[in-house]
Amino acid sequence: MKIGVVGLGYVGLPLVVAFAEAGHEVVGVDVNARVVASLGEGRSHIEDVSDETLQGILERFHPTPRYADLAKVDAVIVAVPTPLTANREPDLQPLIDTGTALANVLQEGQLVVLESTTYPGTTRERFGPLLEESGLAAGRDFNLAFSPERIDPGRTDFTLKTTPKVVGGLTDECRRRAVELYDEVCDEVVEVSTPEAAELTKLLENIFRSVNIALVNELAIVCDRMGIDVWEVVEAAATKPYGFMSFKPGPGMGGHCLPVDPFYLTWRAREFDTQTEFVELAGEVNQAMPYFCVERIARALNDQAKPVKGSRVAIVGVSYKPGVGDLRESPALKIVRLLRARGADVSYHDDFVPELPDFDLRSEWPEEADCVVIVTAHPGLDVERLVREAPLVVDFRGVTRGIEAPNLVRL
Repeated sequence: MKIGVVGLGYVGLPLVVAFAEAGHEVVGVDVNARVVASLGEGRSHIEDVSDETLQGILERFHPTPRYADLAKVDAVIVAVPTPLTANREPDLQPLIDTGTALANVLQEGQLVVLESTTYPGTTRERFGPLLEESGLAAGRDFNLAFSPERIDPGRTDFTLKTTPKVVGGLTDECRRRAVELYDEVCDEVVEVSTPEAAELTKLLENIFRSVNIALVNELAIVCDRMGIDVWEVVEAAATKPYGFMSFKPGPGMGGHCLPVDPFYLTWRAREFDTQTEFVELAGEVNQAMPYFCVERIARALNDQAKPVKGSRVAIVGVSYKPGVGDLRESPALKIVRLLRARGADVSYHDDFVPELPDFDLRSEWPEEADCVVIVTAHPGLDVERLVREAPLVVDFRGVTRGIEAPNLVRL
């Protein structure tokens, strides 16, 4: 089988690897010429795909900026970004551009699968009509399906192969073709009746996490006011063998899904005269957490008779999650901006992020900071050393539990 993948980022490139390692020829299309050139030389730009892995598939992988090269593939998987605008509304422009370009090369009998996260109805109402500009009819002349990506960067326990793949087709035949495609690289494929059901499945997964993270973040703020250890409360509640799922508080949400996906549903729901107040409230709580964290830092400094302005504050961990260097929607970046706005002298340490060009900063161990703030605790972080050497440590991840020290403050 010959597969095409449009979008060679965190979602698309692992798909390329999976199909190529399964013995299929893969054409990868990306509009970024530098990415295409780098991949062609066997150099990966994402952490989940090593250079060695990439070099092992180069005989079967053909990166290109040309959509025309997709004319002879059996199936095309679209994994382009679907971000939000500044007003927190869906930005489908990358998807529209892709659909328009594909329409110029689409062939009868091909399968097109959209993986980009979006609101229910996008595949049928927006993407399908763009492809039909080719003169071919979706569900009759070519097959169209939606299958949400479920990649969690940095994870090795659940991979593309071992995570069940949800698939919904425009017709029964569309779904059958998509299932046949993913059976090549996934251990389990879960069939749903429509693309809309598959689209909403992805949103529900991340809204579930967003709402529960918001709940425990709000609890953390209440516990801070009451003088109760929120980590102790969460751990105690987690001992219940039924009816409770443990979520941990933190400085906010980051990554390519959780801060974005819920707003796709809230926007779509408004078109049906429906308000998703619960979902929107969760988003507001999580977006407010960096502001609360800065206030907590200010209070900790104040307790040591130091103002934020002029204080040297070192952020430990700036990526959005442990074990990766992914900065997308990272709450640490918001905290840096807010602290700088208050006049703090901000530095950072992160073994996975060597520099922050937008802030003109390079990673360095916090030698002379007035306050060290743990925002993301990467594996191997020497927490005991931080507490031992720094005059003040503020821990937003609960990794200092078990350490008692007068210079230590926890969320």
